[in-house]
Amino acid sequence: MSLLSSWQSLAGYKQGVDAALSGDFETAYVEFLIEAERGLDLAQYNLSILYYSGQGVEKNPEEAFKWSYAAASQGHVAAMFNLASLYYNGFGVEKDSQSTVEWYGRAARSGHPEAAYRLALMNFEADLVPEDLIEAHAWANQAIYNEYKEARALLSRIEERLSPKDLSAAKRLFARWQISGVGQTDSGMD
Repeated sequence: MSLLSSWQSLAGYKQGVDAALSGDFETAYVEFLIEAERGLDLAQYNLSILYYSGQGVEKNPEEAFKWSYAAASQGHVAAMFNLASLYYNGFGVEKDSQSTVEWYGRAARSGHPEAAYRLALMNFEADLVPEDLIEAHAWANQAIYNEYKEARALLSRIEERLSPKDLSAAKRLFARWQISGVGQTDSGMD
């Protein structure tokens, strides 16, 4: 994409955003579709939201999945989270445990606080993954680090079940993540 076409895409995208903010979802849909087809991840993400919610377009789970996947594949963090949720719930795609965990993990490692919380909860409750309280504790800390308020209560519940040795291991795991930069970026959250 050339510099000129990049500016045009952003201008078209902005028109879509302005339309959506004023409640004109039909215009937003048209603008987002044009820019999504040109490959703009922001437009792909917003188009997926319109298809998911049925605003400005007929609700279409498969299209919501298609555009979430397109944006997530380009690194859009919120789209990664949404994609994981679509896989988890089987909305627009067949339920897929492995893809759910993979995309929540990508989102969480990119700084999405609720993705980290969901991974903590999944590891704590053995939902789609084997119970792993050490991993659950580390993900809960990651969610807290990224200011997800509900994670504090979950962290307390996890700590009640951890031995002192396992609690130490969980804290070391989280510290290693912090040193390596896991979850410390918030790019693509718009």
